[in-house]
Amino acid sequence: MLKIFLIGCVEFSQKCFEAILELKQEVTIVGIATKEHSSFNSDFCDLSPRAISHNIPYLYTQDINSPTSIDFIKSCSPDLICCLGWSSLIKHELLNLYPIIGYHPAELPKNRGRHPLIWALVLGLKQTASTYFLMDSGADSGNILSQEIIPIDFSDNAQTMYDKLSIIAINQLTTLLCNIGQYQDHDKNIRNILTSISTPQDHTQSNIWRKRSRTDGIIDFRMSSLAIYNLVRAITHPYPGAEVRYKEQFFCVWEAKIMDYYHPNIEPGKILDIQNNEILVKTYDGAILLTKHDLPQDIKIGEYL
Repeated sequence: MLKIFLIGCVEFSQKCFEAILELKQEVTIVGIATKEHSSFNSDFCDLSPRAISHNIPYLYTQDINSPTSIDFIKSCSPDLICCLGWSSLIKHELLNLYPIIGYHPAELPKNRGRHPLIWALVLGLKQTASTYFLMDSGADSGNILSQEIIPIDFSDNAQTMYDKLSIIAINQLTTLLCNIGQYQDHDKNIRNILTSISTPQDHTQSNIWRKRSRTDGIIDFRMSSLAIYNLVRAITHPYPGAEVRYKEQFFCVWEAKIMDYYHPNIEPGKILDIQNNEILVKTYDGAILLTKHDLPQDIKIGEYL
């Protein structure tokens, strides 16, 4: 039976946890590393309650590379580590001790790095991918173990894409782990198995996305309507939301709609109409309707955002 140690601290990690538990004939989870809290994961999820309910040892850690974390992982004696939803790199010591499967929701080797789902939507990409890879010392640069292309519809947002990716990624993961378990009957060296079934990335085709900052989520109505729409849908739930400034305060916008509007003599940011709490705002090349937002109800037509 394949013994897995799971590292994760987001909703996706918990979904994977539940899926692996269903593989009880082929796979067992021997330990968990998670976080008790997170100041930057909007989709944070503490895995310890489920670990406790299934009698699985767990560790709270902010540094998976610390001696304490490594000693705990060693005590669990895994065959393989799955790192599924963790925002820091794993360093050489742990990489050398165990083969580690990582996950990245992008079409590797393209779009390595931070916030892949957000940047894909911000940039208006037409597709992304769900990718498992064998971790090495780089950022999302290891051999690819499984990759499924996923189209991005114009109506998709962060939540719908998160859900799409989760469903496909869980199917990939369970298939991958079962396959590894079958190979294990013939070769006890899991690292050899993973290397044999993986494909090296073409590093000449790679790029690395940077960490998103709060300023990246502030709407500037001098942007095109399409750029604003993409920004809003990229960081809606489960993420913190795009923001607009009104009277020196910031308010979240959760949903927006591009509207046909042409009037070259009106400045961007002017409120054109308000109906049923939906606010129509002039943009650089047209107008956008803010359909779900946290702006105050006493905002008026003719004011500026």
